[in-house]
Amino acid sequence: MSSNQPTVLVIDDEAQIRKFLRISLVAKGYKVIESADGSDGLAQAALGKPDMVVLDLGLPDMDGQQVLRELREWSQVPVLVLSVRAGEGDKVTALDAGANDYMTKPFGIQEFLARVRVLLRQAGSGELAAAVINSGPLSVDFAYRRVTLDGSEVALTRKEYAVLAVLARHLGRVVTQQHLLKDVWGASHADDSHYLRVVIGHLRQKLGDDPAAPRFIITEAGVGYRLLEH
Repeated sequence: MSSNQPTVLVIDDEAQIRKFLRISLVAKGYKVIESADGSDGLAQAALGKPDMVVLDLGLPDMDGQQVLRELREWSQVPVLVLSVRAGEGDKVTALDAGANDYMTKPFGIQEFLARVRVLLRQAGSGELAAAVINSGPLSVDFAYRRVTLDGSEVALTRKEYAVLAVLARHLGRVVTQQHLLKDVWGASHADDSHYLRVVIGHLRQKLGDDPAAPRFIITEAGVGYRLLEH
């Protein structure tokens, strides 16, 4: 990725949305490639070699979910889905198909730009492979399987640590309930969401994280969880 001017490919059939995103991204130093449909978007992704993709799902020639599936056959470029579809099923399908994050329209431009920064930083710095990942005063040390908060070690059960470790490795990104359940409990427990809710509740208690005003773990209703990047 270019350190001076990362390239963002915006695939959206709404000209006004593309213009708004282009102005906002260019103002922050990004180069922008635009596409109004799925087939052209895939071609632009191959030819323009963008550093990340912003993808709408409601495209005129093919569904954005299909664009995502085809893109993932040959590219691991970070993808932020930006769609009016707010249903749980659409979000889960996109995230499980390889989207790195999902935002619904209408959206706040500052949050959008923050999520773009997270995805570009992770893609360009190798941050996800780090031995230690930090979320403000919270630190997860993978080598020693140790979690500290404000420098003090937090005693976690094996499952609590495992859930937090998955969230930390996807810092700033939404992780679906199914992903967490399969990773921590195994594929046979992919629908046992109550296990996950209990563990998340215990984690919040031990981290002093108020679910109404969280510092660390954000609930993406009906979809999954996200560990905030500070």
